[in-house]
Amino acid sequence: MYRFIKKTMAFLCVLALVLGAALAEGADLRVVALKGPTAMGLVKLMSEDERARFDIVAAVDEVAPLLVKGEADVACVPANLASVLYNNTDGAVQVVAINTLGVLYIVEKGEGVQSVADLAGRTIYASGKGATPEYALNYILKENGIDPAADVDIEWKSEHAECLAALTASDAGVAMLPQPFVTTALMKSEGLRVALDLTAEWDRLGVDSSLITGVAVARRAFAEEHPDALDAFLDGYAASVEWVNANTEAAAKLVGEYDIVPEQVAVQALPACNITFIAGDEMKEKLSGYLAVLLEAEPKAVGGALPGEDFYYDR
Repeated sequence: MYRFIKKTMAFLCVLALVLGAALAEGADLRVVALKGPTAMGLVKLMSEDERARFDIVAAVDEVAPLLVKGEADVACVPANLASVLYNNTDGAVQVVAINTLGVLYIVEKGEGVQSVADLAGRTIYASGKGATPEYALNYILKENGIDPAADVDIEWKSEHAECLAALTASDAGVAMLPQPFVTTALMKSEGLRVALDLTAEWDRLGVDSSLITGVAVARRAFAEEHPDALDAFLDGYAASVEWVNANTEAAAKLVGEYDIVPEQVAVQALPACNITFIAGDEMKEKLSGYLAVLLEAEPKAVGGALPGEDFYYDR
């Protein structure tokens, strides 16, 4: 107990210094994030920072206008959207951190899938056709010697719930689902299990990139006008992510209070959501490699071209 109190007090001291620096710098932060894993790492900071304004929205198309109009300074968005925004705004946004690695999993009934090779000949129920889930799945299949068009039958659904319904009605199919929906599915349907973590499968390929779900971006104008406030926020964000990953039950309670996902789902899903904070050179290496994969699959997914060097925020 003493060790826990000591660690908690140390965290609060660091957080106080971080927030104090932001206050001294004189810039109010407006932060927007999507419901789901990309917002979960923020919850400790949200609970402590009374000056910054945090908005959690349900749809990704709500985020871009806020950034473009200057109504948000920092936003947590899908990784490919960050590149699209950069290309569509003449570089008006910069990526400041990776906040969520892959959240895609292969779920099945039974024990038939032990490796990617076992997907050959199977039916895969999935949603996200024409978006990053499709590109990520195809990339992993191809790199494992499986032709997505010939060696598997991918049935694309419009919603995760449709994938689950098809899976539960099938004797041999599998489903590609994201967290935290995976946890919801396991809670609702007996006999299901997680067969493959596609983030781990991507890493197993040994390439200089990672499967990335979400990043945090900042308006370039804000970054240039208030670098100290942005850096202080990033320090607090990193500390918040560390706390969330180390305190699942307490973090799940906050996730539920902020209506990101229900607490009972969050407490089981958090360890599998790959919440992280990666900045600097490591961020650039992992993200640039991931965007290159998407560019090859579908240029529109990244806005037609890879972002320039100035896309990556350098503190």
